[in-house]
Amino acid sequence: MGGLVQSSIARKVAMALSGMFLVFFLLQHFSINLTSVISPEVFNELSHFMGINPVVQFALQPVLIFGVIFHFIMGFVLELKNRSARGVKYKSYNGSANSSWMSRNMILSGIVILAFLGLHFYDFWFPEIAYKYIDAKPADATRYYQELQHKFHSPVRTGLYCVSFLFLGLHLWHGFASSFQSVGFNNKFSGPITCFAKLFAVIIPLGFVGIALFHHFNH
Repeated sequence: MGGLVQSSIARKVAMALSGMFLVFFLLQHFSINLTSVISPEVFNELSHFMGINPVVQFALQPVLIFGVIFHFIMGFVLELKNRSARGVKYKSYNGSANSSWMSRNMILSGIVILAFLGLHFYDFWFPEIAYKYIDAKPADATRYYQELQHKFHSPVRTGLYCVSFLFLGLHLWHGFASSFQSVGFNNKFSGPITCFAKLFAVIIPLGFVGIALFHHFNH
């Protein structure tokens, strides 16, 4: 029994740490995208640096992809085990009375975000790989801003991105705050940490929405 409890705790900690890693990447991604609203030249410079830097391309990028896959697989595993435990032990379990809607539907928001990542890879990552390694075109440090605006020309695609960012916010609202608890931040700092996590869950996704709408209406 003790081994099962320890295994469950270990999975939650692994889930929390992978989530924190992805949040760090999300903040970095947001910071670069924000420059596209402020200065197209700076956005091109940063995007070009990230696109040609071997450390980013051949070390950090594979780690990021692994982190995404690991986080979502671990999320599905935890969700299945939680549902199995509730089905056996808590037949009279009233989810709405014991937890928030978001905490009960993390798997739903996770699936939406996973679908969004597929779209994002289709829009940006695959064309970038084709540009550099298949077509082998010469480096153009000024193309990134134009490519970004082109992707947000379509109102349908822009709408899909905005909806996905809202689901990301819902996912972060519960997940980011609970990740601190999973790694042991249940102390006098838990209040400020939770407040920070909630603000992050609102500001960053809305910031992405604002960037998408900016490029849609200013192409």
